[in-house]
Amino acid sequence: MSVSEKPLTILIADDDEDDRLMAKEALEEALLANDLHFVKDGEELMDYLHRRGKYSGGDNAPCPDLILLDLNMPRKDGREALREIKEDTYLRHIPIIVLTTSKAEEDIYRTYDLGVNSFITKPVTFEELVDIMMTIKKYWVSTAQLPINIKGVIYG
Repeated sequence: MSVSEKPLTILIADDDEDDRLMAKEALEEALLANDLHFVKDGEELMDYLHRRGKYSGGDNAPCPDLILLDLNMPRKDGREALREIKEDTYLRHIPIIVLTTSKAEEDIYRTYDLGVNSFITKPVTFEELVDIMMTIKKYWVSTAQLPINIKGVIYG
């Protein structure tokens, strides 16, 4: 099996370094590690998306085709970042998958109310995480239609 013919730029927002590494390895195992970028909290996520601070200028912050978002992060949590993204005319089109340890019904309802595209509770084992990444690949690469030229709209 080869890496997807339709490369995605994936931005992962997660404060846990071990979780970021495991997500990276699971994406590689699922052959979806085309263009990965990581931020460690909601403030850094918004800086990345708005190309502020260390993300200003250059190509170090390409527009993501997909965001994997943890909810429980310092400085600005995933709920706050999700609200800001979905309220922004230029960012709201980016698909967001919440990938979190939370199983709280309140988090599920609230994130869907805010416009999340999917809510997934982080699995216990690496093999289960690989399965999730393979499912994400199958849906977002092979099945779903993403907005055409989303990068030009946001970063144009």
